[in-house]
Amino acid sequence: KIRLARGGRVHRPVYTIVATDARNPRDGKFLEKLGQYDPKREEVLSGVKTESITAWINKGAVMSDTVRTLLKKAKIQY
Repeated sequence: KIRLARGGRVHRPVYTIVATDARNPRDGKFLEKLGQYDPKREEVLSGVKTESITAWINKGAVMSDTVRTLLKKAKIQY
């Protein structure tokens, strides 16, 4: 599954787009970091690895609705 993992501190969240097993906890073990989402910045998405996202989707990973929406708003093709 491709989803967000929360990081940062209180009232200053920073989310990491990760590929993980759906059975793992939200902020737990992951397989690969695929990018970063910072809702408090002007440039919300940074360091997005489109090739890796495409590879994980081809392997059968399913994107969460939030990640799909973020990538669509940023006009990132995967």
